[in-house]
This record gives sequence, structure tokens and C-alpha cells, in this order.
Amino acid sequence: MPDKIKLSIAILVIAASLFVYYTQDEISLLYRVLGVVAGVIIAFLIAAKTEKGASSIAFVRASVVEMKKVVWPSKKETTQTTLSVGVMVVIIGIILWSFDQVIGWGVRLLTGQG
Repeated sequence: MPDKIKLSIAILVIAASLFVYYTQDEISLLYRVLGVVAGVIIAFLIAAKTEKGASSIAFVRASVVEMKKVVWPSKKETTQTTLSVGVMVVIIGIILWSFDQVIGWGVRLLTGQG
């Protein structure tokens, strides 16, 4: 139950900061934006103290660790792969266009239009 209360408070903090942003036109835009940013940060800190928040933060940390393990391709490999995909797209396009032309010719021949 306390987790639901904390999450509700976090949502209310964001809602209040957005309410102030949209209703207080006499306050400078910079201060209103800073207020929303502060509200989001405060809401995040409150939500992080819940069970779901803690598990979400653990998931993000594990994801960052896994991202560091990935071996990213070099620029040369990326360029070669992109070019080979482009060439294959053109070749398949020509093959499909050829099939379309042959089938169209056959249909015109069967229907007496060609």
C-alpha cells in the first residue's frame, strides 16, 4: 500500500508542476520550464523509493552493462553492409519487375488486349 501512495504522490507532483506551467503565464517561461524539470526529478526520486521503481532502476543498470558488452561494427563494416543491402534491393527489384512484365504480357495475351 505505501508504494501506491508514493506513486500517487509522484504523479501528483508531475501534475502540479504541469498545472503551474500552463496556468501561470505571468511567470517567466524559463522558471516554468525549470519548475517542470524539478517536478519530474522530484517525482522520479519519490518513485525510485518504491519496489517497482527500484526494480526499474536495476533493469536500466543491467541494460547499460549489456550495452557495454556489445561489439559495434566499424564504419567500414557498416558501409559494406549498407552497400550490399542496397545492391540486393536493386537486384530483387529488377527480378520482381521482370516477373511483373512477364505476367502482365501473359494476361494481355490471354485477354486479347495485346
